[in-house]
Amino acid sequence: MTSDARAVELPLLLLAGFRRLIEGLHAELAARGHPSARPMHGFALQAILGGADTAVELGRRLGVSKQAAGQTLNRLEALNYVTRAADPRDARRKVLGVTPHGHELLTLSAEILNDAYAAWSRDLGADRMAALNSDLRRMIAPDGVWRLDAPGWLAGEG
Repeated sequence: MTSDARAVELPLLLLAGFRRLIEGLHAELAARGHPSARPMHGFALQAILGGADTAVELGRRLGVSKQAAGQTLNRLEALNYVTRAADPRDARRKVLGVTPHGHELLTLSAEILNDAYAAWSRDLGADRMAALNSDLRRMIAPDGVWRLDAPGWLAGEG
């Protein structure tokens, strides 16, 4: 059986498209006052906003170890993107929160990605871009569930 080169190329094209969008996003974030933001930070902030309220839960959602999640949290806390506070019901438990600075990062990220989407729409045509978006959504997340464990999966942890 011969393989279709397009089948082999598809995952590489999807990854390259993701990388191009994310590298452009981070270059623009740096220009707008967030030079230390990294792709993992976006995954972590989204997971926290989605309910990952402890380091253990963050690690689970990202598909990484508790230690790796803790290192990411240390960096996010140093950059003033997250807070860790004692749980009033259990002082041993640290509850995570996104700071106003972290929300600013996410808001800027959304604006920048909207601009990238608009640029791709201009290049490909609005109808083709809408179809691409719709087709990818149907094929990748038909149940509407978005997984944020790509960091751990890529590292072989998830």
